Amino acid sequence: MTEKILILDFGSQYTQLIARAVREANVFCEIIPYHKSFETDASLKGIILSGSPFSVNEDKAPSVNIGELIMKLPVLGICYGAQLTAKEFGGRVDKSNKREYGRAKLLKTADDVLLENIIDHSQVWMSHSDSITQLPEGFTLLATTDSIPIAAFKKNDTCIKALYGLQFHPEVYHSTEGKKIIKNFLVNICGCKQDWTPASFVHETVEQLKLQIGDAHVIMALSGGVDSTVAATLISKAIGSRLHGIFVDNGLLRKNEFEQVLNTYKQLDLNVTGIDAKAMFYKELAGKSDPEEKRKIIGRLFIDVFHEESLKVAGVKFLGQGTIYPDVIESVSVHGPSQTIKSHHNVGGLPDVMHLSLVEPLRYLFKDEVRKVGVELGIPAEMVNRHPFPGPGLAIRILGEVTEEKVKLLQEADHIYIQGLKDSDLYDKVWQAGTILLPVKSVGVMGDERTYEFTVALRAVSSVDGMTADWSHLPYEFLANMSSSIINHVRGINRVVYDISSKPPATIEWE
Repeated sequence: MTEKILILDFGSQYTQLIARAVREANVFCEIIPYHKSFETDASLKGIILSGSPFSVNEDKAPSVNIGELIMKLPVLGICYGAQLTAKEFGGRVDKSNKREYGRAKLLKTADDVLLENIIDHSQVWMSHSDSITQLPEGFTLLATTDSIPIAAFKKNDTCIKALYGLQFHPEVYHSTEGKKIIKNFLVNICGCKQDWTPASFVHETVEQLKLQIGDAHVIMALSGGVDSTVAATLISKAIGSRLHGIFVDNGLLRKNEFEQVLNTYKQLDLNVTGIDAKAMFYKELAGKSDPEEKRKIIGRLFIDVFHEESLKVAGVKFLGQGTIYPDVIESVSVHGPSQTIKSHHNVGGLPDVMHLSLVEPLRYLFKDEVRKVGVELGIPAEMVNRHPFPGPGLAIRILGEVTEEKVKLLQEADHIYIQGLKDSDLYDKVWQAGTILLPVKSVGVMGDERTYEFTVALRAVSSVDGMTADWSHLPYEFLANMSSSIINHVRGINRVVYDISSKPPATIEWE
């Protein structure tokens, strides 16, 4: 049985970072809203209380019964979680004179296993407007900083499992030894064995899939991306050819992608059928320029094609999907799903249409963990390390109406750019890159001829999870080479620009 840490989310922007820190210590964890009930069993080793945008002194401040929790499990409160702990046991939390935000130096005031091997004056990161000004009776101060009197503490009680609080955020990058503190909680206090690895995940998941699916068949849409490929490979390991993959060529893929991806699937021994539906998609997209309308057309057509193909397969009871953990967290967050900035192309409508149960073997993994599992499964590096690619494909990188001619133009330019990144050892240094065809023509001169052709924008961003992103500072010489190569080799393009917008306020894709 896999050991588990539960993170109770009070709405902090850093909650996913807590989960990442726990996972990096080879301990499995889950995030749930603070108000959701849960069962305690032998696999659950501890609880972490997240930060929050709320104040514990607000009338409707979110709360849990910490006294009840610590009778069963060790608990660590972080920022809001620490303030809630102090207040619940009779301590005092007051509004700070100023918002305490930024770096501080930690000074230990007592020896404890939580701060084992943490040096004095270790840098930590503060982000709070309330401060714990008085500890409850029966609590010990473990550390302070130059800006706040109470930075870390614990409850002295042999009748409970353990209760600790940290006023700072150990999960963020700026807390230089923060992950070591979290690891101390996991190992020294919760007794975790740190045995959650890609290899153990593959073994346990395959066994679970065998039990879940039984003798039934599974149908699954594949995109050539890392999530769907890793999910399909796991399902295939469990049920073999009873997994039926469908890879639709919607005419909006990258250059030669349809053939290359099908060849890789063949090497992985996946049972995948390729469907050429280019003409259908081009016909439906003709004359359409609104980004949302294009996305909805592509999503609807995909469901139609997929459903038609699925009817050719007998005994299907499950739909495989490459859902990953950030999608799951978003749907059950404290505040509910975020406002839709743009609709996402996925197979979300299929379970209702086809009356199938879902199989989602990656639903508890972050993107970087999916890649590690992919390596463990022997999936080729070029597929495991592929940049994210939008579901609607090149349709949302062609601003305005999509035509077959524009697609071919963009495919050629994008191929030169992506191959150039790989040849220059830059591909793995950016999170995502792509080329955008603008609905702009401009005058150019090539030889003695005047041209009036399209403009493309090159885009490259650095990110951890795609939620925020900075534009990548690619070398000027490289950009100059790309501009020259695209203009010289792609007839129809005579101008290249580079996008230096970050997310927010911009998005990674242009549509």
